[in-house]
Amino acid sequence: MKTQPEAMQITRRRFLTGAAALGGVSLLGSLWPRSALAEAISQALPQFVALRQAQKGILTGAHWGAFEAIVRDGKMVETRPVQDDPFPNELISMAPHQVHAPNRVKYPMVRKSWLEGGAQNCRPELRGCDEWVRVSWDKALTLVSNEIRRLQQEHGPQSIHAGSYGWKSVGMLHNSRTLLQRLMNLAGGFLGYAGDYSTGAAQVIMSHVVGSMEVYEQQTAWPDLLENCQLVVLWGCNPMITLKNSWNIPDHVGPAGFEALKKKGVRVISIDPVKSDSTDYLNAEWVAPRPYTDSAMLVGIAHTLMAEKLHNPDFLKTYTVGFDKFAAYLNGEQDGVVKDADWAAAICGVEADALRQLARDMAKSRTMIMGGWGIQRQHHGEQPHWLLVTVAAMLGQVGLPGGGFGFSYHYSSGGSPTARGGILAGISAGDAPKNSPTPIPVARIAECLANPGKTIDFNGAKVTYPDVKMVYVAGGNTFHQHQDTNALIKAWQHPETIVVNEPYWTATAKYADIVLPATTSYERNDLEMGGDYSQLYVFPMHQCVPPQHESRNDFDIFAGLAAKLGVQEAFTEGKDEMQWLKGMYDDMKAQARNARVALPPFDMFWASNNYIRFPVPEENKKWVRFADFRENPLLNPLGTPSGKIEIYSEAVAKMGYTDCPGLPGWLPPHEWYQGPEASKYPLSLNTAHPINRLHSQLDNTPLRKKYAVADREAVWIHPQDAKARGISDGELVRAFNDRGQILVGAVVTERVRPGVVRISEGAWFDPADPRQEGSLCKNGNVNCLTFDIGSSSLAQGNCGQMAQLEIEKYQGPILNNTAHAVPAGA
Repeated sequence: MKTQPEAMQITRRRFLTGAAALGGVSLLGSLWPRSALAEAISQALPQFVALRQAQKGILTGAHWGAFEAIVRDGKMVETRPVQDDPFPNELISMAPHQVHAPNRVKYPMVRKSWLEGGAQNCRPELRGCDEWVRVSWDKALTLVSNEIRRLQQEHGPQSIHAGSYGWKSVGMLHNSRTLLQRLMNLAGGFLGYAGDYSTGAAQVIMSHVVGSMEVYEQQTAWPDLLENCQLVVLWGCNPMITLKNSWNIPDHVGPAGFEALKKKGVRVISIDPVKSDSTDYLNAEWVAPRPYTDSAMLVGIAHTLMAEKLHNPDFLKTYTVGFDKFAAYLNGEQDGVVKDADWAAAICGVEADALRQLARDMAKSRTMIMGGWGIQRQHHGEQPHWLLVTVAAMLGQVGLPGGGFGFSYHYSSGGSPTARGGILAGISAGDAPKNSPTPIPVARIAECLANPGKTIDFNGAKVTYPDVKMVYVAGGNTFHQHQDTNALIKAWQHPETIVVNEPYWTATAKYADIVLPATTSYERNDLEMGGDYSQLYVFPMHQCVPPQHESRNDFDIFAGLAAKLGVQEAFTEGKDEMQWLKGMYDDMKAQARNARVALPPFDMFWASNNYIRFPVPEENKKWVRFADFRENPLLNPLGTPSGKIEIYSEAVAKMGYTDCPGLPGWLPPHEWYQGPEASKYPLSLNTAHPINRLHSQLDNTPLRKKYAVADREAVWIHPQDAKARGISDGELVRAFNDRGQILVGAVVTERVRPGVVRISEGAWFDPADPRQEGSLCKNGNVNCLTFDIGSSSLAQGNCGQMAQLEIEKYQGPILNNTAHAVPAGA
C-alpha cells in the first residue's frame, strides 16, 4: 500500500533524471510546465521540499565544493557532498568549524590608539600589538564613512586603496571585493590594482605572445584530450591538489579527467623539484630540475629540437613570427654561447641526455604540455611561460586534438567541456569616476605604501605611486598573500587608517584599525555558478544558520556605509538580498531561454533546495584550443600585432627592458643556488599550495592535525641536507635569511631534491614579539622569507615562489603558537 503520493516517492536522482528526459536539462527541464510528471511534482512541491530537508540538509557551497549542511538547534553540525560531485573534497567537512570558530570577529572593533588619537594621531607602529575596543555598528560605520568622506575631500580618490585582492567567499551577490568597489565608485573613486598574485607575470607576457591572457582560457576539452593525447608533461604543477578547489563552486571534472588519464595508461612526465602528490597519483616519471632554472631547461630542449630537426618548420613559418631570431639565440650567434642540452644541464641539474630524450619523446608523441603558474611567480617569471609556448610551437602541435599547451588544466577544471545554458552575472562595481587614479600592479602594494611619488615601469607605461592614506580590505588577506612580511609591516604603518571586513582574527585583521565582523557564506543567501570553465551548474546558496554574534553580510555592511555617505539608493537600487538574487536568476534564465534551455521561475527553483545542471553539447566535448587559428590563421588571427604566435615580440622589444627583452631566454634570477647569497643561504625554497586548506583559508580548523608538525607549518628537507644540519624528522627547526625567520616542523624526505626545501604557503603570521622587527614567526608563514620585487619591468608580478635560506635545529625557548588566538580586548 502506498503511504505517500507517487510524486513524493521519487528519489532525488530519479527526479533529476526524469526532468532531464523531459526537457534535455538535468534539473527542471525545458518541458517542465507541460509534463504530467512535472505537474504532479509541482503540486506536491511543499511536501517534497519538507521531506527532503528533513532527510538531508540545506544546499550551499564553497570554493571546495557544493554540499548539504546539516543543522541542529541552530548550529551547523555536519556536511554532505552533493551526489553529482565526481571527486568530493574533504575540505567541505570544515564548514561547521568555519561558522563556529573560536576566533570569529564577534563585534565591530576599533584599535585603541586609533580610537583615542584619530586617524592622524593613531600610533601606527602599534598595529599588530595594540588593544581593541568594542563599538556599536552605528559607531563603526560612522568612523569608516567619515574617513572616506574626509579623504575624498582632502586628498582625492588616489588616497584610498580599495583593491582588496583575494579569494573572497563564493557567491555572486556577496562578492565583497565588488561591493567595496561599488561603494567607492559611488563615493568618489579609489585606487585599484592591475593583475593578480596568481598569474601576474604570465598574463601580461601571454597577451603579447598569443594575444590573450591565456592562463584563464578554456583548454582543449578533456574528452578530446583522453582520446588523442599520448604524452602529458606536467611542468611545475600539482593538479590533483590544486583542482580540489575553484574560484566558483568546483565541478571537479578536472580530477576525474586525470583519473581517466591514469586508467588509460597515458604516459605522464612531471617536471618539479618536488615529487608531488600528482606525480604519485598519475604514476608519472619524475624529473627534478634545480629550482628557478625552468627557462634554461626549456632552452636546452628547444636547441635539441632544432639541432636534431625535430621541429616543424612549416608550422613555425605559417603560424609564428620571430623563430629566426630565436634560432640565432640558441646557436649563440651574438654572445658566442651555444645553448644546447649540455649548457642547460649545467644550469638546471638534469642530465643532458635526459633533456635530449625528453625533446625526442615530445616530438614523436602527440604531446600536451600542461604548464603550472608557480614557475612564473619568480624573478623573470615571464620567460618560462613564453618558452613553453615556443617549445610547443616548435613541436607544431598547437591546435591539434590532444596536443599543444595549456595553462589551466591545474586550475578550476580547465578542459571541463562548456555547458549550454545561462551565466549568472552577479552585482556590478559600477562606473569609475573620470578622475579615478591609474591602478597599481597588485603585487606592488607594499612598495606603493612605502614610497609615495615613486615611478615604476609597467608593461610599456609609467605608474607613479600616490600617497595612500587609507587601505580597505574585504575578501582578502594581505598578510598571507604578500611577500617579505617584515617589509610589509613597515609599509603598513604609512596609511592613517586600515579597515578590514573579516569573519576571523587573521593577521590582516590584527594589523588593522577598524575591523567589521562579516558573515561566512553559510550565514546568508546567495547564488553561484558551478564549474569555472564549464558553467555546468547553478547552485542556490541557502542561509544555513543565522549571522553569528554581531556579524553582518557584506551587502548589508556596504549598504550601511552607503547610507552614511548619502548614496544608499544608488548602491542598493532599492532592492534587498532576495530581490537581487531573483534579478540575477531572471537575467540568467533569459540567456538560457535564448539557448533553448527553459528554467522554472525563481521562487520554484529557490524553494526546491536543488540545483540546475545544464546540458553539454557533444561538439563542446570535442573542442580544441587554437583549432580555428590553425585551420585558417587569416580568418582567425590571434590578438597579437602579427595575428600569430610571437616568439619574438617587437612590442616588448620596443619597451627597452633589460630584464625582459623582446625574445625569450634564460636570465639568471635575483636569488638562486649560484648567486652570491647562496654561500650564506644554500637552500632553495619551493613554496607549494597546501593540501588541506585553500591558501590561508581553513588554517584555523582541525585539518591542521593532518599537516602540522609540532603545531607548526611543515618543511620538507632531503635526508642529506637534514643530516648535515643534525636535524631529525619531527623536530622544530628555524628557517631564516636576511628578511626574516620562521619556526617550522621538519619532515625528512626524499620527495624533495637535495638542496631544496618545501614550505607550503598560507600559514597565518604569528610573530613571537610584534614589537620587535624581524621577530620569529611561530606558525611558519613562508612569506617572512620571500623577497618583494617585481618579476620584471614588464609585468611587475610577484616572486613568491623563490628564496634562498638556511635551516637549523631550533634551540630557543618553548613558544606557544598563537596564530589563531583572539587579540587583547576582542
